[in-house]
Amino acid sequence: MEAGESSGAKPYEELWAKLVPSDLKYPDVEIRAEGMVVCSDITYSSPEKHEWCKIMRNLDLCSATLQNLSSGTIIVDETVLEREGTMVINCGSEIISGPQREGCLSYRFEVMPTQELCKRQLKISFDVENAKCSICLNIWHDVVTVAPCLHNFCNGCFSEWLRRCQEKQSSVLCPQCRAVVCYVGRNHFLRNIEEGVLQSDLSLKRSSEEVAVLDAQASIKSNFVINTGRTCRKRSHSALNEESISPEFPCPQCGTEFGGFRCNQTTVHLQCHACGGMMPSRSDISVPQHCLGCDRAFCAAYWQALGVVGTDLHTVCLPTNFKPISEYSITRIPSSAHQNNQFEQNITERCIRLTGKTLPDIISDWIAKLDNREIDRTRMPLNHAEMITSGTQICIDCYEKLVSYLLYWFRISVPKYLLPPEASQREDCWYGYTCRTQFHSEDHRHKRNHVCRPTRGSNN
Repeated sequence: MEAGESSGAKPYEELWAKLVPSDLKYPDVEIRAEGMVVCSDITYSSPEKHEWCKIMRNLDLCSATLQNLSSGTIIVDETVLEREGTMVINCGSEIISGPQREGCLSYRFEVMPTQELCKRQLKISFDVENAKCSICLNIWHDVVTVAPCLHNFCNGCFSEWLRRCQEKQSSVLCPQCRAVVCYVGRNHFLRNIEEGVLQSDLSLKRSSEEVAVLDAQASIKSNFVINTGRTCRKRSHSALNEESISPEFPCPQCGTEFGGFRCNQTTVHLQCHACGGMMPSRSDISVPQHCLGCDRAFCAAYWQALGVVGTDLHTVCLPTNFKPISEYSITRIPSSAHQNNQFEQNITERCIRLTGKTLPDIISDWIAKLDNREIDRTRMPLNHAEMITSGTQICIDCYEKLVSYLLYWFRISVPKYLLPPEASQREDCWYGYTCRTQFHSEDHRHKRNHVCRPTRGSNN
């Protein structure tokens, strides 16, 4: 690594940026000062190093100002920068250390990711006893929070507690304070604390066998609404009766039997993410009540299986919101495809036309490849990626994410000679699909291919 010479500005202790040469034979130039003169190679023909620019960090911490200190001009993002001239550069900016590309070294300006910039983490005094489940007395695993008392438990532990309460047809009370539980849901914020505690003290980790048992018991995927028959504001000591069930969240099976099932005062309910309607949470049926891609609750398949239709009192979701992957059809490329890069989407659309097929045909072909496990699922943006097949029921949002994922694989399978002329001559962006410059630089979007894996940065 090459170290530049400090210009006298206050030094910044951490590495905050670097110049990455396009030729891998040359080392990266690390930038560790708020304002630093860069002394490095500038031409292929000369082994001597020269002071040719100064880079000063801007207040937004995401960009910098470059000053040309060379004896002639340099090129920054295709713009000629005169001697002593300055220009703002962003992560991904291309800098040529001379007046022309031929013979001069080209560098890419790269700002270090936030986690590398801010290694001095805020340390908080935290008692690990406050991160323990009061049922198993261990550190939370897949932590859930109950309301209104806001106590926290392992998903598996509380799911088992909930199951036993339902078997006894008794009210669900908090295992810690015995307040009536009205709601329970996964707590993603505390999940981060849970992971941090375990990383700081490995002795607190459970065995893989214990974790497997907890995961098998866990039934809370999305927020549960628990019909207690009592007010949720404070614990009541009054007797329970059927008429006391609150109509605040009406469910078709609360008061009416469908398919041999009727809700009672201890039935746990799920709220549909699409329509807001309620349905009982049931483990005794094969009909899916959650999208496998995002774990959100959807009621369409459940009520359709029972032949229940919506009314003014009971909202029921449309089947179009939640169905098997094989039953979806798509007529346009999702706007989220290729990281929302419209230029790459247009190229993909033209590639599809050149195959003589339609978009639904291409997606159908690649879903078949997915079923045959011919595709690497590492980057699939869905939960439970290994379980996804053409018969999996998912929501429309997850279907569009899946289509975007499959279109990436379609594009990288297209040979360069079959790409449109303006796309076949482009070089791959070093940062591939992770590139941030493609979002704000139209010139960069057109000049570099971004449907490719990154070869630089932290996501190699």
